[in-house]
Amino acid sequence: MNGDNMKKISKYKIDKGILIPLLLLATISIITIYSAQSILPSYLQDLAMRQILWYTVGFILAYFIMFIGNDFIYEHVWVFYGLGILSLLGLFFFGKTINDARCWYAIPGIGTIQPSEFMKIILILTLGTMIHDFNENFSNPSVMEEFKFLIKVVIVVLIPSILTFLQPDTGVVLIYLLITFVMLFISGIRYRWFAIAIGLVAAIVAIILGIYFMNQDLFVKIFGTSFFLRVDRLLDWSEKSGYQLENGLSSIGAGGILGSGIKNTPLYFPEAQTDFIFAVYASNFGFIGSMFLILLLLFFDIKLIQIAIKNRSNKNKYVIAGIVGMLIYQQIQNIGMTIGLMPITGITLPFISYGGSSLLSYMMMAGIIFNISNETLRYTN
Repeated sequence: MNGDNMKKISKYKIDKGILIPLLLLATISIITIYSAQSILPSYLQDLAMRQILWYTVGFILAYFIMFIGNDFIYEHVWVFYGLGILSLLGLFFFGKTINDARCWYAIPGIGTIQPSEFMKIILILTLGTMIHDFNENFSNPSVMEEFKFLIKVVIVVLIPSILTFLQPDTGVVLIYLLITFVMLFISGIRYRWFAIAIGLVAAIVAIILGIYFMNQDLFVKIFGTSFFLRVDRLLDWSEKSGYQLENGLSSIGAGGILGSGIKNTPLYFPEAQTDFIFAVYASNFGFIGSMFLILLLLFFDIKLIQIAIKNRSNKNKYVIAGIVGMLIYQQIQNIGMTIGLMPITGITLPFISYGGSSLLSYMMMAGIIFNISNETLRYTN
């Protein structure tokens, strides 16, 4: 912008109810990752420093989101959606394979970037815009109008879901679907669509599991070895089996009430810095520390809900609904799988687990939330 149209932000009113929890989560994340280094290989001994760098870049990114404003993002949401899809497609040609999954781009001097993490935020913004536009155009839509709208939503969600599933990354696909369900649920459409969707999903799952249990050779021929292994891993949870889970649970139990202290995790378990970061934290800080973290996450979630309730823009309400749904699901899933109450799906704990892509995507989300919470922010000539 230039000339008479040149504008700048005169001041920021940062919502301390968001900022303070973010700073606490950042501190907990860095300390816990530093502690996890005690059971990680030598080439991963700089993860805490990397997380500090990612958080620094993340806060700068959140500031940038505040600078450009949410209106700019909403106006160009389909451009972002297109870029997100292209980034997922590019993985099949230029992606780096890690543990039989092609989910990342290797960036020299930086590390890896995972496009699906950013796609979660892009999908929330896209669906929020679609739902808002539909409700603006149809104040009292007919069943057929809703059906046509839902077909469009299915297409928008199905494209990234298929591309992400083929990487493969089933955990992120589940997040896509959860985001869609939550945002549609508060959109005002008829509840009969949810009954139909749940029925279809239940039937598909029943068929898949039926084939799995009755004829595993046929299952592999139809769905492939990769999907078989993913289903097998999920079902291992029901037996509470697995080296990772058993050692994670033992470490949590060893923490007791007050914890064993930083860098005193007693046993090794895979992905201590990402999927099982809560086990490291609980081992180091015990039951009291774990309750503090859970309450902090709960406070943050409730604060976001309060922002949505007070905000006048329906589009903002839909966006926050998607964000809250995503955060709560990941919090419950990650902590739940760490203590054996949920299947292990490789889903990280937001703002705590190590990861540049995931953390940057959450900080983008934080910038969007800051904008929504600060409706008094004004631009002046």
